[in-house]
Amino acid sequence: MPATLRRITPADIIPDAEFAKQRKARRSALLPLKRLRRVDLGPVCSFYFETYETMLFQIQEMLLIEKGGAAQVADELAAYNPLVPQGSELVATVMFEIEDPVRRAATLARLGGVEDHLYLQVGEEKIYGVQDGDVERTREDGKTSSVHFLHFPLTEAQKAVFRSPGVQVLVGSDHEAYAHMAVLTPATRAELARDFA
Repeated sequence: MPATLRRITPADIIPDAEFAKQRKARRSALLPLKRLRRVDLGPVCSFYFETYETMLFQIQEMLLIEKGGAAQVADELAAYNPLVPQGSELVATVMFEIEDPVRRAATLARLGGVEDHLYLQVGEEKIYGVQDGDVERTREDGKTSSVHFLHFPLTEAQKAVFRSPGVQVLVGSDHEAYAHMAVLTPATRAELARDFA
């Protein structure tokens, strides 16, 4: 199926009882993929590049945990299908992960608007993330959310450069309070290139 048509449908969902039996094996099978699709940026931020497989597992988890049955399926599909890459983009859940609640609150208070400063750099070109949906991730008091859902749209030329060995690809933040860059490994680049049509 072309990436541009990739969507999770009710037909892809297995019953909770069946998923509960397969959950551990499915999680184990998904771990190598998730490791390749995680890029740490600085000391407290990680990009988790999503794909059909990670979103299907997330939907199954939500259904199993919340036990909403068939009535919950449509809501989960509506929430997670937009995070399945559509052939000319990479999609990332970006998380600021700080366990200590006091330190977390203080850090997020300094990072207002960070969602507008997160980018993918392909060669010399910076591609800034576009927020998923219309939910504002930074409050009026300047505190940002610890989780951001971002789309990184790529042109055909940028996708070709992304696939070119020897050209550096990285993720970064140019927010004044969180300026960091991280280079993607060849293995991660090869995995993420599968998201392109």
